[in-house]
Amino acid sequence: MNDLFIYTLRLGDDALIAAQRTAEWIAAAPQLEEDVALGNIGLDQLGQARSLLQYAGLVEGAGRSEDDLAYFRDERDFLNLQLCELPSGDFAHSIARLLYFATYQHLLYEELRTCSDETLAGVAGKAVKEVAYHVDHATQWVLRLGDGTEESHRRMQAGLDAMWPYTAELFASDALVQRLDVAVDPSTLHDEWERRITQVIDESTCTRPTSSYQHSGGREGRHTEHFGFLLAEMQHVARSHPGASW
Repeated sequence: MNDLFIYTLRLGDDALIAAQRTAEWIAAAPQLEEDVALGNIGLDQLGQARSLLQYAGLVEGAGRSEDDLAYFRDERDFLNLQLCELPSGDFAHSIARLLYFATYQHLLYEELRTCSDETLAGVAGKAVKEVAYHVDHATQWVLRLGDGTEESHRRMQAGLDAMWPYTAELFASDALVQRLDVAVDPSTLHDEWERRITQVIDESTCTRPTSSYQHSGGREGRHTEHFGFLLAEMQHVARSHPGASW
């Protein structure tokens, strides 16, 4: 397949699946203001996904729209990071995922906005501003929960620990990235990501997680057991009414 199509699809799938998970907190967050905040973050992620999937469809040249790519692909056709698809679970788990993912996205988009592909650079130039807010929002919650009560500290630490085994995949490089001159090699982002994450965790009084095992496979279409349920919910209406528009 076209390398640019695959690369754009990866980034679009990350944003789409993250948006789906973030949206699960609307009307379920710990406070009303957080319903609004997470709703806005989810809309940011969805906007990034739409732009990227629309461009992926254009690059592919097979006539598929952003809706086709979002709603009418099967599980193994999605190339998102496994971190994005993990269940929302406890609020602290979702905040830990947002911190890890948004920090990665911010570094990625900072690099991508100067690439030679005008469309990708344009998407990244807008998205980097949005993701800066996502990072700040997650950071403030990690600090608030980690340095709060004994119970909030315990939950924040549990969230950081639970999401950590899925972070190595953020920085996995491959032959496609090496071939594609407009792509950002994610391995080059690792050290700065780790520095930023460690700084937040230390300030929160939590402990930086360690893990002897790291999950992978999302970029090759191998997903967690949770992903099929997420797709079933996300795609249900479109697949029940094929050809409909709304």
